[in-house]
Amino acid sequence: MPQDLTLTLAQAEIGASHRVAGLNPPTHAPEWGPWLEQIGFVAGEPVRVLSRALLGGEPLVVRIGQSTFALRRAEAACILLKGDMA
Repeated sequence: MPQDLTLTLAQAEIGASHRVAGLNPPTHAPEWGPWLEQIGFVAGEPVRVLSRALLGGEPLVVRIGQSTFALRRAEAACILLKGDMA
């Protein structure tokens, strides 16, 4: 995984289009990596944040490919992004 990737899905602007670069699950929850892959967060897939809850900013509503999910901020922080696709 390249070290220069700093943008995560948790940090992405609402509506900006990105691609998944990889996953970096926390050491306390390594099972998040395989789980996120199973639901479609694999390298190269298009992804965008559709909305965030008003209070606290979670959950995030995200679109990956043709699927829509609600993720907690901690889960979204595991998803590394490639640059804006705009």
